[in-house]
Amino acid sequence: MRAAGPVAIAVALAMLSAGAWSKDPDCTSPEAWPAGMALTHLKNAGMLDDRSIDATRTTVRVLASEPIGKNRFRQVHLVQFARKSGEPVAAITVNEVSREECSMSNVDVYVVASKLGDYSSPAANSTRK
Repeated sequence: MRAAGPVAIAVALAMLSAGAWSKDPDCTSPEAWPAGMALTHLKNAGMLDDRSIDATRTTVRVLASEPIGKNRFRQVHLVQFARKSGEPVAAITVNEVSREECSMSNVDVYVVASKLGDYSSPAANSTRK
């Protein structure tokens, strides 16, 4: 059997790197642009301050990501902060990102005032027909 030549190795590497580029950008870090801007807007609105939240419990989840141009995506995130009292504060963010940068546009921030229903819990899923 013949060893893989330089051309075969180059083709394999090109295919691997193309696969990496096909993924949507990951801007889900609590330190990334969407979460940072959500926190800034909530602070400016007087809804949160640094002393009232437990930053270690901040979570960010992508709700939607769609390509809108070459290397440009519109993403929607659910950003959840936790007050030190345990009370959650949730916001939805919408902004444009690229594979290199999470801050390709301003961030629209929507405060989630209340949650109706709990379809994410196992108990709720077992009662649906």
